[in-house]
Amino acid sequence: MIQTRRLSPRAEYRMRESQRINDSVSIAEKYPKLKSLTIDLEYYDAEGVTRNGGMKYKANLDNAKSVFCFNCPNWECVGGDFDLSVELARAISGKKKLASGEKRCQGQRHNKERKDRIPCLNILRYKLTLGY
Repeated sequence: MIQTRRLSPRAEYRMRESQRINDSVSIAEKYPKLKSLTIDLEYYDAEGVTRNGGMKYKANLDNAKSVFCFNCPNWECVGGDFDLSVELARAISGKKKLASGEKRCQGQRHNKERKDRIPCLNILRYKLTLGY
């Protein structure tokens, strides 16, 4: 008998999300007038006080996918993350050169030891810089 290892809820969610993202068309294909996209991200705790990391990202529009998501940095979080697809579409349709805002993670933190689930609520502060 072959034993299969059961995936954690987070790993199962990550697999589904990866497939959804990979199945989407590229940003260049969906938004042909967009010539450049730079993203600044900063992750914060649920109170919005403690910064837990960040990154600057210059998208390769031919390879970047139009389902535009960034993972929640909390390793216990399932079903959350930060999908900026709508924000990107709004900025492009409005021909904005800059779009910024804040999103709250809607996932649940699953803790095996305590056997509980609590809302994640981590915060992502983002800035999209667009060139046409």
